[in-house]
Amino acid sequence: MAALSAHTSLSRSRTARRRCTVAGTVGAATLALVGAALPAPRAAGIGDHLFPHLGNPGYDVRTYDLSFDYSGDNKKPLTARTVIDAQVTAETMDRFNVDFAAGDVRSVQVNGAPARHARAGEDLVITPRAPLRRGGWLHVVVDHTSDPTTKNGGWVRTKDGLAMANQADAAHRVFPSNDHPADKAVFTFRVRAPRGLTVVAGGLPAGRSRAGGDTVWTYRMAHPMATELAQVSIGRSAVIRSTGPHGLPLRHVVPVKKRKALLPWLERTSGQIAWMERHAGPYPFETYGVLAAQARTGFELETQTLSLFESDILADPAYPAWYKESLMVHELAHQWFGDSVSPRRWTDLWLNEGHATWYEWAYAAERGGFTVEERARAAYEQSDAWRKRYGPPAALLPAKSDGKVDLFSPIVYNGSAVVLFALREHIGEDAFARLERAWTQRYRDGNAETADFIALASRVTGQDQSAFLKKWLYGKTTPPMPGHPDWKQKKHAKPQRKAAESRPAPAGHPAGAATSGH
Repeated sequence: MAALSAHTSLSRSRTARRRCTVAGTVGAATLALVGAALPAPRAAGIGDHLFPHLGNPGYDVRTYDLSFDYSGDNKKPLTARTVIDAQVTAETMDRFNVDFAAGDVRSVQVNGAPARHARAGEDLVITPRAPLRRGGWLHVVVDHTSDPTTKNGGWVRTKDGLAMANQADAAHRVFPSNDHPADKAVFTFRVRAPRGLTVVAGGLPAGRSRAGGDTVWTYRMAHPMATELAQVSIGRSAVIRSTGPHGLPLRHVVPVKKRKALLPWLERTSGQIAWMERHAGPYPFETYGVLAAQARTGFELETQTLSLFESDILADPAYPAWYKESLMVHELAHQWFGDSVSPRRWTDLWLNEGHATWYEWAYAAERGGFTVEERARAAYEQSDAWRKRYGPPAALLPAKSDGKVDLFSPIVYNGSAVVLFALREHIGEDAFARLERAWTQRYRDGNAETADFIALASRVTGQDQSAFLKKWLYGKTTPPMPGHPDWKQKKHAKPQRKAAESRPAPAGHPAGAATSGH
Protein backbone atom coordinates (compact mmCIF):
# COMPACT_ATOMS: atom_id res chain seq x y z
CA MET A 1 0.00 0.00 0.00
CA ALA A 2 1.19 3.52 -0.69
CA ALA A 3 2.49 5.45 2.31
CA LEU A 4 0.11 7.83 4.03
CA SER A 5 0.33 11.37 2.76
CA ALA A 6 1.19 13.97 5.35
CA HIS A 7 -1.71 16.19 6.29
CA THR A 8 -1.53 19.64 7.74
CA SER A 9 -1.45 20.24 11.48
CA LEU A 10 -4.77 20.69 13.15
CA SER A 11 -5.70 24.29 13.76
CA ARG A 12 -7.16 25.58 16.99
CA SER A 13 -8.89 28.47 15.22
CA ARG A 14 -12.65 28.77 15.54
CA THR A 15 -12.87 29.20 11.76
CA ALA A 16 -11.27 25.81 11.09
CA ARG A 17 -13.48 24.12 13.65
CA ARG A 18 -16.60 25.73 12.14
CA ARG A 19 -15.60 24.53 8.66
CA CYS A 20 -15.10 21.03 10.01
CA THR A 21 -18.53 21.04 11.65
CA VAL A 22 -20.25 22.37 8.53
CA ALA A 23 -18.52 19.76 6.36
CA GLY A 24 -19.68 17.00 8.69
CA THR A 25 -23.27 18.33 8.62
CA VAL A 26 -23.35 18.55 4.84
CA GLY A 27 -21.89 15.06 4.53
CA ALA A 28 -24.50 13.60 6.87
CA ALA A 29 -27.31 15.31 4.94
CA THR A 30 -25.99 14.13 1.61
CA LEU A 31 -25.86 10.59 2.89
CA ALA A 32 -29.22 10.65 4.65
CA LEU A 33 -30.65 8.05 2.30
CA VAL A 34 -27.58 5.85 2.18
CA GLY A 35 -28.07 2.72 4.21
CA ALA A 36 -31.70 3.60 4.98
CA ALA A 37 -32.66 -0.03 4.56
CA LEU A 38 -29.90 -1.26 6.87
CA PRO A 39 -30.73 -2.31 10.43
CA ALA A 40 -29.96 0.07 13.28
CA PRO A 41 -26.24 0.46 14.04
CA ARG A 42 -25.01 -1.89 16.74
CA ALA A 43 -21.77 -2.66 18.51
CA ALA A 44 -19.63 -5.46 17.10
CA GLY A 45 -16.56 -7.36 18.23
CA ILE A 46 -14.32 -10.27 17.30
CA GLY A 47 -15.62 -12.42 20.14
CA ASP A 48 -12.71 -12.23 22.56
CA HIS A 49 -13.59 -14.31 25.63
CA LEU A 50 -12.65 -11.49 28.02
CA PHE A 51 -13.50 -8.42 25.90
CA PRO A 52 -16.21 -9.63 23.50
CA HIS A 53 -16.95 -6.16 22.09
CA LEU A 54 -13.36 -5.17 21.35
CA GLY A 55 -12.01 -5.37 17.83
CA ASN A 56 -14.08 -5.37 14.69
CA PRO A 57 -14.51 -7.93 11.90
CA GLY A 58 -14.27 -7.24 8.20
CA TYR A 59 -10.95 -5.43 7.76
CA ASP A 60 -7.26 -5.51 8.66
CA VAL A 61 -5.67 -2.20 9.70
CA ARG A 62 -2.26 -1.60 8.14
CA THR A 63 -1.47 1.94 9.33
CA TYR A 64 -2.64 4.59 11.78
CA ASP A 65 -1.75 8.27 11.40
CA LEU A 66 -2.68 10.04 14.64
CA SER A 67 -2.68 13.82 15.07
CA PHE A 68 -3.25 15.57 18.40
CA ASP A 69 -3.41 19.32 19.03
CA TYR A 70 -2.57 20.01 22.69
CA SER A 71 -3.42 23.43 24.12
CA GLY A 72 -1.19 23.19 27.17
CA ASP A 73 -4.09 22.42 29.52
CA ASN A 74 -4.31 18.73 30.36
CA LYS A 75 -7.90 19.06 31.51
CA LYS A 76 -9.18 20.17 28.12
CA PRO A 77 -10.00 17.91 25.15
CA LEU A 78 -7.41 17.75 22.42
CA THR A 79 -8.44 18.40 18.82
CA ALA A 80 -7.51 15.23 16.97
CA ARG A 81 -7.53 13.49 13.63
CA THR A 82 -7.20 9.74 13.12
CA VAL A 83 -6.38 8.37 9.68
CA ILE A 84 -6.77 4.61 9.23
CA ASP A 85 -5.67 2.64 6.20
CA ALA A 86 -6.91 -0.93 6.08
CA GLN A 87 -7.63 -3.78 3.71
CA VAL A 88 -11.13 -5.20 3.50
CA THR A 89 -11.28 -8.89 4.47
CA ALA A 90 -15.06 -9.40 4.42
CA GLU A 91 -16.73 -10.49 1.20
CA THR A 92 -18.75 -7.26 1.20
CA MET A 93 -19.55 -4.56 3.78
CA ASP A 94 -22.27 -1.92 3.62
CA ARG A 95 -20.98 -0.49 6.90
CA PHE A 96 -18.19 -1.16 9.35
CA ASN A 97 -17.35 -0.43 12.98
CA VAL A 98 -14.36 1.11 14.70
CA ASP A 99 -13.89 1.17 18.46
CA PHE A 100 -14.32 4.70 19.84
CA ALA A 101 -15.98 5.42 23.17
CA ALA A 102 -15.01 8.98 24.10
CA GLY A 103 -14.69 12.36 22.46
CA ASP A 104 -16.86 14.11 19.89
CA VAL A 105 -16.83 13.02 16.26
CA ARG A 106 -16.89 16.04 13.96
CA SER A 107 -16.66 14.37 10.57
CA VAL A 108 -15.85 11.08 8.90
CA GLN A 109 -14.57 10.43 5.41
CA VAL A 110 -14.16 7.09 3.70
CA ASN A 111 -12.03 6.85 0.57
CA GLY A 112 -12.21 10.61 0.08
CA ALA A 113 -15.98 11.03 0.45
CA PRO A 114 -18.07 12.07 3.48
CA ALA A 115 -19.53 9.08 5.31
CA ARG A 116 -22.49 8.69 7.59
CA HIS A 117 -21.66 7.71 11.18
CA ALA A 118 -23.46 6.82 14.38
CA ARG A 119 -22.59 5.72 17.91
CA ALA A 120 -23.51 2.23 19.16
CA GLY A 121 -22.20 1.19 22.55
CA GLU A 122 -18.45 1.82 22.47
CA ASP A 123 -18.34 1.66 18.67
CA LEU A 124 -18.45 4.23 15.92
CA VAL A 125 -20.50 2.72 13.08
CA ILE A 126 -19.56 4.12 9.67
CA THR A 127 -21.60 3.81 6.47
CA PRO A 128 -19.61 4.66 3.31
CA ARG A 129 -21.21 5.85 0.08
CA ALA A 130 -20.59 2.54 -1.66
CA PRO A 131 -20.30 -1.01 -0.32
CA LEU A 132 -16.79 -2.26 0.35
CA ARG A 133 -15.47 -5.42 -1.33
CA ARG A 134 -12.94 -8.02 -0.25
CA GLY A 135 -9.37 -7.02 -1.08
CA GLY A 136 -10.21 -3.34 -1.49
CA TRP A 137 -8.41 -0.60 0.40
CA LEU A 138 -10.15 1.41 3.08
CA HIS A 139 -8.96 4.95 3.84
CA VAL A 140 -10.80 6.46 6.83
CA VAL A 141 -10.34 9.99 8.20
CA VAL A 142 -12.03 10.85 11.49
CA ASP A 143 -11.88 14.36 12.90
CA HIS A 144 -12.67 14.18 16.59
CA THR A 145 -11.70 15.26 20.08
CA SER A 146 -9.70 13.25 22.61
CA ASP A 147 -10.61 13.95 26.24
CA PRO A 148 -7.88 13.34 28.86
CA THR A 149 -10.44 13.49 31.67
CA THR A 150 -12.41 10.46 30.43
CA LYS A 151 -12.96 7.86 33.14
CA ASN A 152 -10.88 4.73 32.51
CA GLY A 153 -9.40 6.48 29.51
CA GLY A 154 -5.96 5.97 28.07
CA TRP A 155 -4.56 9.42 28.79
CA VAL A 156 -2.61 9.83 32.04
CA ARG A 157 -2.56 13.39 33.29
CA THR A 158 0.89 14.13 34.63
CA LYS A 159 2.12 17.05 36.69
CA ASP A 160 3.28 18.86 33.56
CA GLY A 161 1.28 17.32 30.72
CA LEU A 162 0.09 13.97 29.41
CA ALA A 163 1.19 10.40 28.75
CA MET A 164 -0.63 7.29 27.53
CA ALA A 165 -1.54 4.06 29.31
CA ASN A 166 -3.97 2.27 27.00
CA GLN A 167 -3.71 -1.28 28.30
CA ALA A 168 -5.86 -3.25 28.03
CA ASP A 169 -9.00 -1.66 26.58
CA ALA A 170 -8.48 2.11 26.78
CA ALA A 171 -6.96 3.05 23.40
CA HIS A 172 -10.43 3.46 21.91
CA ARG A 173 -11.11 6.14 24.52
CA VAL A 174 -8.20 8.10 23.03
CA PHE A 175 -8.56 7.54 19.27
CA PRO A 176 -10.81 5.55 16.89
CA SER A 177 -9.23 2.17 16.27
CA ASN A 178 -9.55 -1.55 15.91
CA ASP A 179 -8.70 -1.83 19.58
CA HIS A 180 -7.53 -5.42 19.92
CA PRO A 181 -3.95 -6.75 19.88
CA ALA A 182 -4.88 -9.24 17.14
CA ASP A 183 -4.86 -6.36 14.63
CA LYS A 184 -1.42 -4.77 14.76
CA ALA A 185 -0.46 -1.86 12.51
CA VAL A 186 2.31 0.65 11.87
CA PHE A 187 1.81 4.03 13.59
CA THR A 188 2.68 7.64 12.81
CA PHE A 189 2.20 10.27 15.54
CA ARG A 190 1.89 14.02 14.91
CA VAL A 191 1.51 16.22 17.98
CA ARG A 192 1.19 19.98 18.09
CA ALA A 193 2.04 21.53 21.46
CA PRO A 194 3.03 24.95 22.82
CA ARG A 195 6.67 25.84 22.48
CA GLY A 196 8.54 24.99 25.66
CA LEU A 197 6.96 21.54 25.93
CA THR A 198 8.67 18.40 24.69
CA VAL A 199 6.78 15.68 22.82
CA VAL A 200 8.12 12.15 22.50
CA ALA A 201 6.21 9.21 21.04
CA GLY A 202 6.87 5.59 20.17
CA GLY A 203 9.30 5.01 17.32
CA LEU A 204 11.86 7.42 15.93
CA PRO A 205 11.64 11.19 15.19
CA ALA A 206 10.41 11.96 11.68
CA GLY A 207 10.46 15.76 11.71
CA ARG A 208 9.75 18.86 13.74
CA SER A 209 8.33 22.17 12.54
CA ARG A 210 7.11 25.49 13.90
CA ALA A 211 3.45 26.49 13.71
CA GLY A 212 2.96 29.96 15.17
CA GLY A 213 3.77 29.71 18.87
CA ASP A 214 3.61 25.91 18.74
CA THR A 215 5.82 23.06 17.63
CA VAL A 216 4.61 20.08 15.61
CA TRP A 217 6.46 16.84 16.44
CA THR A 218 6.30 13.74 14.24
CA TYR A 219 7.32 10.17 15.12
CA ARG A 220 7.00 6.91 13.20
CA MET A 221 7.12 3.29 14.28
CA ALA A 222 9.12 0.95 12.05
CA HIS A 223 7.35 -2.18 13.33
CA PRO A 224 3.67 -3.08 13.72
CA MET A 225 2.13 -2.38 17.11
CA ALA A 226 -1.04 -3.20 19.03
CA THR A 227 -3.20 -0.19 19.88
CA GLU A 228 -2.79 -0.81 23.62
CA LEU A 229 0.97 -0.15 23.31
CA ALA A 230 0.82 3.35 21.79
CA GLN A 231 2.68 6.06 23.71
CA VAL A 232 2.71 9.85 23.48
CA SER A 233 4.41 11.96 26.15
CA ILE A 234 3.87 15.72 26.41
CA GLY A 235 5.53 17.74 29.16
CA ARG A 236 8.45 19.79 30.40
CA SER A 237 10.83 16.95 29.83
CA ALA A 238 14.50 16.31 29.27
CA VAL A 239 15.39 13.69 26.66
CA ILE A 240 18.54 11.75 27.56
CA ARG A 241 20.11 10.02 24.56
CA SER A 242 22.75 7.32 24.49
CA THR A 243 23.64 4.18 22.58
CA GLY A 244 22.83 0.61 23.53
CA PRO A 245 24.09 -2.74 22.22
CA HIS A 246 24.89 -2.90 18.49
CA GLY A 247 24.43 0.87 18.18
CA LEU A 248 20.78 0.80 19.30
CA PRO A 249 19.52 4.38 19.85
CA LEU A 250 18.36 4.88 23.43
CA ARG A 251 16.26 7.84 24.54
CA HIS A 252 14.86 8.38 28.02
CA VAL A 253 12.21 10.99 28.82
CA VAL A 254 12.33 12.44 32.33
CA PRO A 255 11.09 15.52 34.19
CA VAL A 256 13.73 18.24 33.83
CA LYS A 257 14.08 18.65 37.60
CA LYS A 258 14.58 14.92 38.18
CA ARG A 259 17.20 14.29 35.52
CA LYS A 260 20.12 14.08 37.94
CA ALA A 261 18.35 11.73 40.35
CA LEU A 262 17.17 9.37 37.61
CA LEU A 263 20.28 9.30 35.43
CA PRO A 264 22.10 6.54 37.39
CA TRP A 265 19.16 4.20 36.85
CA LEU A 266 18.70 5.07 33.19
CA GLU A 267 22.37 4.37 32.52
CA ARG A 268 21.73 0.72 33.43
CA THR A 269 19.38 0.22 30.50
CA SER A 270 22.07 -0.71 27.99
CA GLY A 271 23.34 -3.52 30.22
CA GLN A 272 19.79 -4.71 30.81
CA ILE A 273 19.17 -4.93 27.06
CA ALA A 274 22.38 -6.92 26.60
CA TRP A 275 21.26 -9.27 29.40
CA MET A 276 17.86 -9.78 27.78
CA GLU A 277 19.44 -10.40 24.37
CA ARG A 278 21.43 -13.29 25.83
CA HIS A 279 18.16 -14.90 26.90
CA ALA A 280 15.62 -13.86 24.25
CA GLY A 281 17.60 -12.96 21.16
CA PRO A 282 18.23 -9.60 19.43
CA TYR A 283 16.24 -6.61 20.63
CA PRO A 284 13.23 -6.47 18.26
CA PHE A 285 12.71 -2.72 17.68
CA GLU A 286 14.41 0.42 16.39
CA THR A 287 14.86 2.21 19.72
CA TYR A 288 14.16 1.89 23.44
CA GLY A 289 13.84 4.09 26.47
CA VAL A 290 12.19 4.80 29.79
CA LEU A 291 9.45 7.40 30.17
CA ALA A 292 9.51 8.60 33.78
CA ALA A 293 6.21 10.44 34.26
CA GLN A 294 5.21 12.64 37.17
CA ALA A 295 2.01 10.76 37.92
CA ARG A 296 0.69 8.17 40.34
CA THR A 297 -0.59 5.17 38.44
CA GLY A 298 0.30 2.24 40.69
CA PHE A 299 1.89 0.37 37.76
CA GLU A 300 4.57 0.47 35.11
CA LEU A 301 3.67 -0.22 31.46
CA GLU A 302 5.48 -1.70 28.46
CA THR A 303 4.39 0.80 25.81
CA GLN A 304 6.32 -0.12 22.66
CA THR A 305 9.87 1.32 22.53
CA LEU A 306 9.13 3.71 25.44
CA SER A 307 8.13 2.03 28.71
CA LEU A 308 6.09 4.09 31.18
CA PHE A 309 7.26 4.38 34.81
CA GLU A 310 6.28 6.55 37.73
CA SER A 311 9.21 8.92 38.12
CA ASP A 312 9.20 8.51 41.91
CA ILE A 313 9.65 4.73 41.95
CA LEU A 314 13.15 4.77 40.46
CA ALA A 315 14.43 7.44 42.84
CA ASP A 316 12.67 6.12 45.95
CA PRO A 317 15.26 4.83 48.50
CA ALA A 318 12.58 2.64 50.13
CA TYR A 319 13.06 0.09 47.35
CA PRO A 320 16.35 -1.80 47.02
CA ALA A 321 18.34 -1.45 43.83
CA TRP A 322 17.73 -5.04 42.73
CA TYR A 323 13.98 -4.52 42.95
CA LYS A 324 13.90 -1.32 40.90
CA GLU A 325 16.19 -2.80 38.28
CA SER A 326 14.06 -5.93 38.09
CA LEU A 327 10.99 -3.78 37.40
CA MET A 328 12.90 -2.11 34.59
CA VAL A 329 13.75 -5.54 33.17
CA HIS A 330 10.11 -6.64 33.49
CA GLU A 331 8.96 -3.86 31.14
CA LEU A 332 11.99 -4.34 28.91
CA ALA A 333 11.25 -8.07 28.59
CA HIS A 334 7.80 -7.16 27.32
CA GLN A 335 9.37 -5.62 24.23
CA TRP A 336 10.00 -9.24 23.17
CA PHE A 337 7.10 -10.90 25.01
CA GLY A 338 3.87 -8.98 24.43
CA ASP A 339 5.02 -6.17 22.14
CA SER A 340 6.93 -7.88 19.34
CA VAL A 341 5.11 -11.19 19.93
CA SER A 342 1.58 -10.09 20.83
CA PRO A 343 -1.30 -12.22 22.12
CA ARG A 344 -3.92 -13.37 19.62
CA ARG A 345 -6.60 -13.16 22.33
CA TRP A 346 -6.53 -11.69 25.81
CA THR A 347 -6.68 -15.20 27.28
CA ASP A 348 -3.13 -15.55 25.93
CA LEU A 349 -1.97 -12.77 28.26
CA TRP A 350 -0.02 -15.26 30.38
CA LEU A 351 2.51 -15.42 27.53
CA ASN A 352 3.21 -11.71 28.08
CA GLU A 353 3.17 -11.44 31.84
CA GLY A 354 4.48 -14.88 32.70
CA HIS A 355 7.60 -14.31 30.64
CA ALA A 356 8.16 -10.74 31.83
CA THR A 357 7.82 -11.91 35.43
CA TRP A 358 10.15 -14.83 34.77
CA TYR A 359 12.92 -12.52 33.55
CA GLU A 360 12.19 -10.09 36.38
CA TRP A 361 12.80 -12.96 38.82
CA ALA A 362 15.97 -14.12 37.06
CA TYR A 363 17.47 -10.63 36.87
CA ALA A 364 16.64 -9.85 40.50
CA ALA A 365 18.25 -13.10 41.63
CA GLU A 366 21.52 -12.09 39.93
CA ARG A 367 21.42 -8.68 41.58
CA GLY A 368 20.96 -9.72 45.22
CA GLY A 369 17.23 -10.40 45.33
CA PHE A 370 15.41 -13.62 46.10
CA THR A 371 16.40 -16.68 44.11
CA VAL A 372 14.18 -17.83 41.28
CA GLU A 373 13.39 -20.98 43.24
CA GLU A 374 12.31 -18.93 46.29
CA ARG A 375 10.03 -16.79 44.16
CA ALA A 376 8.61 -19.81 42.32
CA ARG A 377 7.92 -21.73 45.54
CA ALA A 378 6.20 -18.78 47.20
CA ALA A 379 3.96 -18.34 44.15
CA TYR A 380 3.35 -22.08 43.81
CA GLU A 381 1.99 -22.23 47.36
CA GLN A 382 -0.71 -19.69 46.43
CA SER A 383 -1.42 -20.90 42.92
CA ASP A 384 -4.56 -22.90 43.74
CA ALA A 385 -6.10 -19.91 45.51
CA TRP A 386 -5.36 -17.71 42.51
CA ARG A 387 -6.81 -20.25 40.08
CA LYS A 388 -10.00 -20.44 42.10
CA ARG A 389 -10.47 -16.67 42.11
CA TYR A 390 -9.17 -15.65 38.67
CA GLY A 391 -9.14 -18.88 36.65
CA PRO A 392 -6.15 -20.85 35.32
CA PRO A 393 -3.33 -18.90 33.58
CA ALA A 394 -4.61 -19.57 30.04
CA ALA A 395 -8.33 -19.67 30.87
CA LEU A 396 -9.03 -16.53 32.87
CA LEU A 397 -12.56 -16.05 34.12
CA PRO A 398 -14.72 -13.62 32.10
CA ALA A 399 -16.26 -10.40 33.35
CA LYS A 400 -18.25 -10.53 36.56
CA SER A 401 -21.63 -8.91 37.06
CA ASP A 402 -20.08 -5.48 37.66
CA GLY A 403 -18.45 -5.56 34.24
CA LYS A 404 -14.91 -5.67 35.61
CA VAL A 405 -12.34 -8.17 34.40
CA ASP A 406 -9.63 -9.25 36.82
CA LEU A 407 -7.20 -9.33 33.93
CA PHE A 408 -3.98 -8.18 35.58
CA SER A 409 -4.12 -10.56 38.51
CA PRO A 410 -1.43 -12.57 40.32
CA ILE A 411 -2.25 -15.67 38.27
CA VAL A 412 -1.05 -14.03 35.03
CA TYR A 413 2.10 -12.69 36.71
CA ASN A 414 3.59 -14.96 39.37
CA GLY A 415 1.19 -17.82 38.66
CA SER A 416 2.20 -17.88 35.00
CA ALA A 417 5.90 -17.58 35.81
CA VAL A 418 5.44 -20.72 37.92
CA VAL A 419 4.27 -22.50 34.76
CA LEU A 420 7.53 -21.51 33.03
CA PHE A 421 9.52 -22.66 36.05
CA ALA A 422 7.73 -26.02 35.90
CA LEU A 423 8.42 -26.31 32.18
CA ARG A 424 12.12 -25.61 32.66
CA GLU A 425 12.29 -28.21 35.42
CA HIS A 426 10.52 -30.66 33.10
CA ILE A 427 12.54 -30.16 29.87
CA GLY A 428 15.83 -28.88 31.26
CA GLU A 429 17.60 -25.51 31.15
CA ASP A 430 19.16 -25.96 27.69
CA ALA A 431 15.89 -26.88 25.97
CA PHE A 432 14.08 -24.07 27.78
CA ALA A 433 16.68 -21.55 26.59
CA ARG A 434 16.30 -22.75 22.98
CA LEU A 435 12.53 -22.51 23.25
CA GLU A 436 12.64 -18.91 24.46
CA ARG A 437 14.82 -17.75 21.60
CA ALA A 438 12.87 -19.75 19.04
CA TRP A 439 9.59 -18.22 20.25
CA THR A 440 10.69 -14.62 19.86
CA GLN A 441 12.26 -15.30 16.47
CA ARG A 442 9.40 -17.31 14.99
CA TYR A 443 6.59 -14.88 15.94
CA ARG A 444 8.45 -11.57 15.80
CA ASP A 445 6.21 -8.64 14.74
CA GLY A 446 3.18 -10.92 14.85
CA ASN A 447 0.61 -12.59 17.05
CA ALA A 448 0.69 -15.96 18.74
CA GLU A 449 -1.48 -17.99 21.08
CA THR A 450 -1.13 -20.63 23.73
CA ALA A 451 -1.48 -23.48 21.24
CA ASP A 452 1.46 -22.06 19.30
CA PHE A 453 3.65 -22.10 22.41
CA ILE A 454 2.71 -25.68 23.20
CA ALA A 455 3.43 -26.74 19.62
CA LEU A 456 6.81 -24.99 19.59
CA ALA A 457 7.78 -26.49 22.95
CA SER A 458 7.03 -29.92 21.49
CA ARG A 459 9.05 -29.20 18.35
CA VAL A 460 12.07 -27.84 20.24
CA THR A 461 12.20 -30.75 22.69
CA GLY A 462 11.28 -33.45 20.19
CA GLN A 463 8.54 -34.66 22.53
CA ASP A 464 4.84 -33.87 22.76
CA GLN A 465 4.42 -31.36 25.61
CA SER A 466 0.65 -30.97 25.21
CA ALA A 467 -0.44 -33.08 28.18
CA PHE A 468 2.10 -31.50 30.50
CA LEU A 469 1.44 -27.86 29.59
CA LYS A 470 -2.33 -28.16 29.35
CA LYS A 471 -2.51 -29.37 32.96
CA TRP A 472 -0.47 -26.36 34.07
CA LEU A 473 -2.24 -23.82 31.89
CA TYR A 474 -5.86 -24.98 32.06
CA GLY A 475 -6.15 -27.04 35.23
CA LYS A 476 -8.38 -25.85 38.06
CA THR A 477 -5.73 -27.05 40.48
CA THR A 478 -1.96 -26.75 40.25
CA PRO A 479 -0.07 -29.94 39.27
CA PRO A 480 2.85 -31.28 41.35
CA MET A 481 6.08 -29.40 40.68
CA PRO A 482 8.64 -31.52 38.78
CA GLY A 483 11.69 -32.20 40.93
CA HIS A 484 10.10 -30.65 44.02
CA PRO A 485 7.71 -33.17 45.60
CA ASP A 486 7.87 -31.30 48.89
CA TRP A 487 6.20 -28.18 47.45
CA LYS A 488 2.61 -27.97 48.63
CA GLN A 489 -0.30 -25.60 48.24
CA LYS A 490 -1.05 -23.43 51.24
CA LYS A 491 -4.32 -24.39 52.80
CA HIS A 492 -6.87 -21.58 53.02
CA ALA A 493 -4.50 -19.19 51.21
CA LYS A 494 -6.12 -15.85 50.52
CA PRO A 495 -5.47 -14.58 46.99
CA GLN A 496 -3.51 -11.35 46.75
CA ARG A 497 -5.05 -8.22 45.33
CA LYS A 498 -4.48 -7.46 41.68
CA ALA A 499 -0.86 -6.68 41.00
CA ALA A 500 -1.75 -3.33 39.40
CA GLU A 501 -3.55 -2.15 42.54
CA SER A 502 -0.56 -1.95 44.83
CA ARG A 503 3.21 -2.03 44.95
CA PRO A 504 4.10 -3.95 48.13
CA ALA A 505 7.54 -3.50 49.64
CA PRO A 506 9.74 -6.41 48.50
CA ALA A 507 11.04 -7.36 51.92
CA GLY A 508 10.79 -10.28 54.28
CA HIS A 509 9.27 -12.87 51.95
CA PRO A 510 9.54 -13.52 48.22
CA ALA A 511 5.76 -13.42 47.84
CA GLY A 512 5.93 -9.78 48.94
CA ALA A 513 7.86 -8.88 45.81
CA ALA A 514 4.78 -8.90 43.64
CA THR A 515 5.17 -7.32 40.25
CA SER A 516 3.55 -3.93 39.73
CA GLY A 517 4.31 -3.81 36.04
CA HIS A 518 1.89 -4.60 33.26
